[in-house]
Amino acid sequence: MMMNVAKERMTMISALKHAVPYIKLYKKKTFVIKAGGEVFTNKESTLRFMEQIGILHNLGIRTVVIHGGGPQSTALEKALGLSTKIVDGRRVTDADSLAVSIMVLNGQINTQILACCRDLGIHAVGISGVDCGLIKAHKRPLVKKGEESIDFGFVGDIDSVDVSVINKQLDSDLVPIISPLSSDEHGTLLNINADTVAAAIASQIGAEKLILATGAPGILEDVKDPTSLISYIDLEQLNQMKVKGKLMDGMLPKVAAIESAINAGVNRVHIISHELPDSILLEIFTNEGTGTLVVKDIESLTKEEQKA
Repeated sequence: MMMNVAKERMTMISALKHAVPYIKLYKKKTFVIKAGGEVFTNKESTLRFMEQIGILHNLGIRTVVIHGGGPQSTALEKALGLSTKIVDGRRVTDADSLAVSIMVLNGQINTQILACCRDLGIHAVGISGVDCGLIKAHKRPLVKKGEESIDFGFVGDIDSVDVSVINKQLDSDLVPIISPLSSDEHGTLLNINADTVAAAIASQIGAEKLILATGAPGILEDVKDPTSLISYIDLEQLNQMKVKGKLMDGMLPKVAAIESAINAGVNRVHIISHELPDSILLEIFTNEGTGTLVVKDIESLTKEEQKA
């Protein structure tokens, strides 16, 4: 028994020593973390995820959280007898769907996350892209898809992000919890893909990392084989996978967000599974990581990153 306790203590000390260089490296840096609605389907899952956010915050990392709400929106639409239409991984939003998004994103998920933050002792504040003009957007025009023109309805394309709104919260030692809803200059509410919002915020705020927490373990060479995880990849290789049709459905908005963020100066984008316990901490504070690291080009990887 004593031997097991001693071994456990040594393992803990070893892990702490291993993490110290990363803690020093990332202190006072900004991480933007996006989590899909599936993370917040119950209190236990929300607490597990936000506990990691609290640890990052307590280590001095300026942490921004953007949340989605796809599964909850789809469930509420079904309960109300509304149809759900998804095109290339993006939700078509008519007036009824917009009302659902407002209820789910701002009324349900954002508030539930804040309640869990209170339980965990995390000083967090909930906002959306509408607050203080954080995200200025315009209604997406018709999109040509073959011979068909797609009207995405009340879906927004981002014009600008006022990161001073976020920085004021970070400077006050708060964790911003951001819903991706926004509006145009006339106050018309618009729904924006949460991956797109996260990438735009990460780009404008000068984030050290953009982390996308998904249901998948990362980017897979074969979407049907969960063991075919790609540990690291660059933009050219990512584009080749897209051209070959290996990236589909909900992964397409994520790929667009990744490309946008990296081309705007975010050096590291991570795709991880929220289902793996402590996946954020393992991805950040260990050489091996848990998901897929995306960089502009492979040559920019450190020796430690290439060992993953």
